Amino acid sequence: MKHMTFTVPGNLNLNEKDTKRFLAAKMYESGKLSLGQASELAGLSKVAFSEILSDYDVSLVNYPLSDVIRDAAQF
Repeated sequence: MKHMTFTVPGNLNLNEKDTKRFLAAKMYESGKLSLGQASELAGLSKVAFSEILSDYDVSLVNYPLSDVIRDAAQF
């Protein structure tokens, strides 16, 4: 895993745990990370990470509507 260091304004009052969870959720949402990779970045189990996704307005089902329609048409 690659390590990165960020400098953020002090008035944001960010803590490392919350920042990692936010970043993991948004990277999962964008498809950059799998559920397993994102949960590892967040420092949580897959189940626990799945449960916090709604805190960041991210859906657990990360599947484009066009793919759902295409797959449903196959049945």
